[in-house]
Amino acid sequence: MTKKQAWIGFWILALIWGSSFLFIRISVEQLTTFQVVFLRTGIAAVGLNVVAYMRGKRLPTDWKGIRDLLVLGVVNTVFPFALITWGEQSIESGLAAVLQGTAALFTMVVAHFVFVDERITPRKLVGLAIGFAGVVILASRSTTSESVPVDPTLHLLGQLAIVAASFCYAVGGTYSRKAIQNRLEPIVAAAGAMTVTAIISGVLAYAAPALGGPAPFPLDQLTQRVLWATLALGFVNTFIAYIIFYGLIPVIGAARTSMVTYVIPAVGLGLGAIFLSEPIDASLIIGAVLIVGSVAIVNLKLGGLFKRPAPASPQAVK
Repeated sequence: MTKKQAWIGFWILALIWGSSFLFIRISVEQLTTFQVVFLRTGIAAVGLNVVAYMRGKRLPTDWKGIRDLLVLGVVNTVFPFALITWGEQSIESGLAAVLQGTAALFTMVVAHFVFVDERITPRKLVGLAIGFAGVVILASRSTTSESVPVDPTLHLLGQLAIVAASFCYAVGGTYSRKAIQNRLEPIVAAAGAMTVTAIISGVLAYAAPALGGPAPFPLDQLTQRVLWATLALGFVNTFIAYIIFYGLIPVIGAARTSMVTYVIPAVGLGLGAIFLSEPIDASLIIGAVLIVGSVAIVNLKLGGLFKRPAPASPQAVK
């Protein structure tokens, strides 16, 4: 892959991941929370395991490797995927995309207590304060019934679910760097985590009625709209997106690849407004700018953007 092709892939990835929130919002029109997670990760698990197998990689069979995949699957996939999916039952897809940006802020806080080289500096503290000010502004929209499409309490709970998912991503990402960086290649970790998530969410989805939860929606009764959104979510937004992501890192570097985080909220907001007619008001724009800006303050090092990146192996990711 040439550098020009990599940057084209970067913008494709931003569009794909930004559209995930749109597809989730459509999927929950009929499917239950764990059904969406099960179908999404089941499709991705099959694809990622096939790719890993074709590259001569295998899922670990030793206890440390299995333990890492279990932790990564539960903390970094089951919890956040379920929380985001549940949250989007009551909030707009664009708002979910914006709130997801807080994952970078939570990662900074968690890393401060885990890594000696990731301490919170005054600059990071300023970014953290600005980011969470944006969260407060977005949460305040739930107190105005004209600004939200559902009960204000449900709207606020939906937002809190997305923020909780971001915290899970921060913990999972930190664990990934701390525990499996030198033991599992990213494609193996991704395939294993998706496999763990598919198994757990599948059991929960179909055991839910016995536990007092909602029964799975009959798949043969899905509308074309929900069916295609769910298939796209699993195949394109999860499986293909992971392949693109790990393909970009050796070419343009992990730091520049991670800059896709800054584009996702804008894509999510735009697609939600275009395809779902979601309202975009001043509070939403201000909150989005504060959150994205805070992530930039914390992470963006402009001086390093114009240096030629050293080739990075996938093992160095996370």
